[in-house]
Parts: sequence; structure tokens; C-alpha cells
Amino acid sequence: MPSKVYFADLRANPKRSFNDKLDALIQALDPARRLKPGGLTAIKIHFGERGNTAFIRPVLVRRFVEAAKAVGGKPFLTDANTLYVGTRAEAVSHLITATENGFAYSVAGAPLVIADGLRGHSSVAVPLDLPECKEAHIGAEIVEADNLISLAHFKGHELAGFGGTIKNLGMGCASRRGKLFQHSNVSPEVRASRCIACGSCILRCPVSAIKLVKRGADEPAPKGSKHEALKAVKDESKCIGCGDCILVCPTGAMEIQWDAQIPTFLRRMVAYTQAVLKGKGERCLFFNFLTNVSPACDCYPFQDAPIVADLGVLASLDPVAIDQAAVDLVNQAPGSADSCLKHAHEPGGDKFRAIYPKVDWSIQLDYAQQIGLGRRDYELERV
Repeated sequence: MPSKVYFADLRANPKRSFNDKLDALIQALDPARRLKPGGLTAIKIHFGERGNTAFIRPVLVRRFVEAAKAVGGKPFLTDANTLYVGTRAEAVSHLITATENGFAYSVAGAPLVIADGLRGHSSVAVPLDLPECKEAHIGAEIVEADNLISLAHFKGHELAGFGGTIKNLGMGCASRRGKLFQHSNVSPEVRASRCIACGSCILRCPVSAIKLVKRGADEPAPKGSKHEALKAVKDESKCIGCGDCILVCPTGAMEIQWDAQIPTFLRRMVAYTQAVLKGKGERCLFFNFLTNVSPACDCYPFQDAPIVADLGVLASLDPVAIDQAAVDLVNQAPGSADSCLKHAHEPGGDKFRAIYPKVDWSIQLDYAQQIGLGRRDYELERV
């Protein structure tokens, strides 16, 4: 039987505002029956890197906070620290960034709690029985919460193809150790012909695995090189595979080694999603915001133009169905001519494969269905 996915578009009028639609979307999942009364309710969200503005608006998040309070829950907004060095790598900077991005109590109506502690080491090992993962290291505050509400900003992602509910939970709730495990087989390589020796990757690398060395006589420097005689090289023995150098390289010289590593990464991410939901039973609600559908993650300190127009918000009790519905809606929409899309602009064109042609995003949905997280078949109902 197909899973139910509810959809609210962005149309509004004086008789029915978008906030009214959000409230109807929330009630479609019957939070009064599903959330534990008086339970500590983790609302998992991405606060956005400093400089990024594509994340879900805090004033809209308040509707979910108020809904949790209305059924007796005690909601808090949460995310785990990042593996890469940025403005969310430890709890103090993370909380400052979240507040600067608008997630203050006066706006969202809930306190902020970093799920994996001060430096990303506060985690719980959740046992799993999967080939990819025997135990998952999840932020302790996520594990200890009674209820879970996932608010995912649906967008493209460099390693997953797209990021929705599964990524918001599987990667977003992992502690630093868990993120390292997921990324450890995705080690980038340096394409010397593109490297301009700017040093951005060196400054960003959390383990000092990159340095500048002299170019060989047969390695001409590309136009615009900062130091024509130098190029970046990576020490494989130090590299932890976080992929952060990919995010900051201005010329695309840092590349993922496209082989079986990506499927492994995707299956590990899905396995972690199972760990996040383990023990929560039916006390979980999932929402995808199909707004500001940027081509890359909100972890960037900026965002590129959306690849499609804003579409609306999805809700479901099935984390697989909601992601399938989201990718279908995006792909069915006309692509934006003013975005990074080079092709697949037509309705039905695969927008995410157009951006990341070597990433098969369907792997995460296939595997999630295989291990029983949910179903790819769904029935879409408008509210």
C-alpha cells in the first residue's frame, strides 16, 4: 500500500494564509496521537552556515514549535556539529551562528540544543545489524529525546545527489565520529591542472592533510594561479575524507574519486537514519521544505540560485516516501534558466543528475526501502 504524503503549495489569500496551510499540514499527521505528551521533542533542523540564507525561515519553524507545545510536548531546536571547520564546528560557534541566522527564542519560540555537545563528542552508540554499519554514533540529545520532528530543507547535495529527510537525519544527527565514519571512504583527489595554489583547501582542512609543493616541469599552472610554481597535494595517510576541501575549492580542483565509494557513503547515511529513528516508534514526524531549492548543501557560506521555483512543503510519516515525492516534484518542475543547470530544464528532467551526473541519488531511496525505513510508492494528497 502506498505511503501517504501531504502537500501544501505556496498559494495564499486573505482567507487562508501560508501559515494556515502549514498548520493544516502538521495536523494531517495527527501530532496529538503520535507525540508523547510532556515529551522532550527534538526538532531537527539545519541552522545554516554563516552567509547562507537558503535554510528554512525561523518564523515558519515557530509553527512547528507551537504545534508541539499544543499537544504537551517540550520542543527544542537541534543540529549536530559539523566535521569540517566552519561556523558550526563546535557548540559555541554553532549557537552563535544559529542565533545570527534568526533562530532566537523570541523568533522560533524554542531553545537551541546542540545534539552532540560542546566539541561533537557527546554521542550514543546505537547498535545496528546492517552490513554497512554495526553501530551508529548519534548525537546524545537526539537519542534521549522522546519525540522527533524533522524539518528538512530539500536541495541538491554534492555526495548524496539531493538532501532531504534521510540526509537531515542520517548525516545531520550523527556526532563527529559518526560523520567521519560516513565520509571516510569518500576521499578527494587533487587535479593539478586546475589548482591555482590559492591555499583555501589548506586553511579549511581539519587535519592538515594538504600542502603546497613545487609543480613538475610537465605541469603548467592554470591561468589565475596565485603561485605558478606550486600546486596542492594531499597526504592520503592523514585525509579523513570529510570532503570539505571540495566545498571551498574555487576551481573544482578538488574532486571526489568517483567509484564504489559513493554507494557506500549513501548506504551508510541511510543506516544512520535507521539508527536515529530506532526506539522512537511512531513518535516521529517528517517535513520537507521545497523552497529555495539550491544546488548544494546549506553548509556552504553562500547559496547559488535555486534550480526550480519554490514549490511548497511536504509532510509524511514515511521518511522514504517524502523524499521520493520531493525529488519527483522538483524534477517535474521547469528548471530555472538562471541557475547552474546546463540541461534537464524540461519538466521531467532529472535536475539532480544534471548537477551531479556521477551521483545516483536513487541508491539512498532503494536502500532505505530495502532495510525497511519506508516505501518509495506514495500517494500525494494536497491540503
